[in-house]
Amino acid sequence: MIKGVNHIGVAVRSLQERVPLYRALGLEVAAGEEVPSEMVRVAFFSAGGTRIELLEPTAPDSPIAKFIAARGEGLHHICLEVDDIRATMAELAGQGFRLVSEEPKPGAQGSQVCFIHPKSAGGVLIELCQGGE
Repeated sequence: MIKGVNHIGVAVRSLQERVPLYRALGLEVAAGEEVPSEMVRVAFFSAGGTRIELLEPTAPDSPIAKFIAARGEGLHHICLEVDDIRATMAELAGQGFRLVSEEPKPGAQGSQVCFIHPKSAGGVLIELCQGGE
């Protein structure tokens, strides 16, 4: 079911302010785009066998903006890559785990994504993704 860790998501107020740190660490932006369905602008950095995703809100009512307002910048989620997102969602829901949505949503780099609610995951927001680059 799980292929591996796809990325670690970090909520930031401004990509322009935070990207220089990751470049100073020797990482380069591997990809960047706006994801309208999530109201974010993202920048991905390759870091060994995984990626780091910085998420900047594009609207004051976006989930990332609300997260930053409540908790400040920082670790937002862990993304696990799956073979079949719909089957994984059905299996988790069938076991009583709470999902944030009933259907996958368009994610960055052409992927399909869904989130496991933190209340079902010990306080950790877990993103599941299928496909994409």
